[in-house]
Amino acid sequence: MERMNMVVALVVLLGLAGTSTGAVYKVGDSAGWTIMGNVNYDKWVSKKEFLVNDVVVFTYNSNFHNVLEVSKADYQSCNNESPIATYATGNDSIPLKTAGPHYFLCGIPGHCASGQKVEINVQKGSSAAPSMAPVEAPAPDSGAESSSANANATATSAPTPNSNGAASTGFSVGVGIMLLLASLCF
Repeated sequence: MERMNMVVALVVLLGLAGTSTGAVYKVGDSAGWTIMGNVNYDKWVSKKEFLVNDVVVFTYNSNFHNVLEVSKADYQSCNNESPIATYATGNDSIPLKTAGPHYFLCGIPGHCASGQKVEINVQKGSSAAPSMAPVEAPAPDSGAESSSANANATATSAPTPNSNGAASTGFSVGVGIMLLLASLCF
């Protein structure tokens, strides 16, 4: 009986762990984070619903761009002098851990003024994703891409988008493990 209680507890914990990861959004979809091609980040973000625990992924050539998280005032004026956080790997996965607006811009002179900025409004509530998709691991913070060909290289397949444009992670793995463990008990 004691073994059964331990298995049930493990199943419950795994189920809860599986729901803690949110949806994954590639900023700019296939265009990525760029000033080329007149990407409209306001239009991109208007078609999404972001929840706490979702992740935004900025993909770009780190020789020509970066990502700065900034205050609302700095976002509105394209000021890159005092960022909250700076990302420069070319493949930055940023978890959205709090509800409310999050402001991002490219800190390269002239890029923000050319439209390379995005305001992401995160809704309260935690995103529980319904299916699992492979997601590329973020590159180390210290490295920089040596060429545009390397900046566009990927080691794994891209996340599969849901109807809202997000890739999902976590939930189905937890459910699968719960079902497997439950079947072993009976």
